[in-house]
Amino acid sequence: MRLATFNDVPVLQLLIADSVRGLSSGYYTDAQIESAIKYIFGVDSQLVTDGTYYVVERDGVIAACGGWSKRNTLFGGDQHKEAEDSLLDPSTDAARIRAFFVHPDFARQGIGRQLITACEDAARSNGFTVMELGATLPGVPLYEALGYMAVERINEPLPDDEVLGIVRMRKVLV
Repeated sequence: MRLATFNDVPVLQLLIADSVRGLSSGYYTDAQIESAIKYIFGVDSQLVTDGTYYVVERDGVIAACGGWSKRNTLFGGDQHKEAEDSLLDPSTDAARIRAFFVHPDFARQGIGRQLITACEDAARSNGFTVMELGATLPGVPLYEALGYMAVERINEPLPDDEVLGIVRMRKVLV
């Protein structure tokens, strides 16, 4: 595991699309998947700038990416953000788990758990005591297994009239 760099972004964009297409089948329609790749899912360059976005490599291949944020955005890549991403206050706000994607060839091998642990540890060391995330439906079981609890169902409208189900989840760090 290492911090992502801007040189990684082209590879990460491909990984994200492969992850969404490979792991979302059965949870979302093909139209929802393609729309989400176009309008929501992607690299959030603010995480790279902040030094809070990680990649996991296996045998020289980027197998997964994910990070945490001290900023207000709950989910979505650069193409989904409209306003400045304000900083959160660790004494009152929850840090965000953001932009987690595992390539289907590496799914269910503990990589997501490894990334979450690193993110929680980093957020904790930055003064945060609560984590929050916007989970895709295929991600909900992993997050539940890691102690996250669903707090809200979000039906995110997309510009092409598709709607993507997202689950807001929280966890108190101990």
